[in-house]
Amino acid sequence: MKLNIIKQRTLWWAISVAAIAIGFIATLISWQQFGAPLRPSLDFVGGTRLQLELVCTRTESCDGPIDASEVREILAAEGLAGSSIQVVGDQQNALSIRTTTLNVDQRESLLETLEAELGEIDPTLIQIDTVGPTLGRQIFVSGLTALGASFLGIMIYLSLRFQTDYAAFALLAVLHDVLITLGFFAIMGLLFGVEADSLFIVALLTIVGFSVNDTVVIYDRVRETIRNNPGDHIDDIVDAAVNQTLTRSINTTFTTLLSLVAIFLFGGETLKYFALALIVGFIAGSYSSIFIASTLLALWRERTGRAYAEVTPADAEPADSTP
Repeated sequence: MKLNIIKQRTLWWAISVAAIAIGFIATLISWQQFGAPLRPSLDFVGGTRLQLELVCTRTESCDGPIDASEVREILAAEGLAGSSIQVVGDQQNALSIRTTTLNVDQRESLLETLEAELGEIDPTLIQIDTVGPTLGRQIFVSGLTALGASFLGIMIYLSLRFQTDYAAFALLAVLHDVLITLGFFAIMGLLFGVEADSLFIVALLTIVGFSVNDTVVIYDRVRETIRNNPGDHIDDIVDAAVNQTLTRSINTTFTTLLSLVAIFLFGGETLKYFALALIVGFIAGSYSSIFIASTLLALWRERTGRAYAEVTPADAEPADSTP
């Protein structure tokens, strides 16, 4: 399979711009609703989360799904009107409630009221998590710091290994992947109530590393092709380099996705959305490495009068043997 990367670069860019624009709109809507670009989990905003399930769910004897409006009235009567409510489970007879920080007596009182109004609650399936607002802010700041440090490290490393323009466009490709993932989860938060927790930050950092690795492989081949064919036009060099590494990029991403899909399907609730973030980010990372980072480099070299490559000391270094 041979792709005309450069010839169709306007198409690749349009797809990315459209995806990022849709995600950006979703983050704006999220900001209006939740005060954050994504629906924040307890990890970031602090508070108490109660997860519970009715006993009748196991015997399939429930009269019907839990009425969220009824739960909202119960919480309002308890002075918790601003709480977030999600009815979950296959039979819609389980609840996830996120509210302000509750002490032990307040939690017990709320559980008793819910049980009196909704039916018997299975005590073995009650989960209560509490995070203070200070700790939530610390987790958020630490996550942003880690992301910033990773971007800075990538810029420095690629500038030393390649050239500054290589590093700049690799960084743009990484930013592309992060924005795509953020936009996707903003949409998921609006439509399905999916929250971004501390594992989401871990997923973003993993996506950054994967994307850079894929881009480095292509850039290595670009540099090798420049060294072997210094008189060729940069468009031809990039086309050749991408097509030579295309099979490797697709195979690496596909085999990684197989494991992630398995985790998403069978890994349980804790890892489900972590795996989903990686799936979205890895697909975006492969796309940006192949279609964005390479084509932007070619355009830049052409616009700056370096369309016909001359071997520089950085390009003349022996390329990696990665296929």
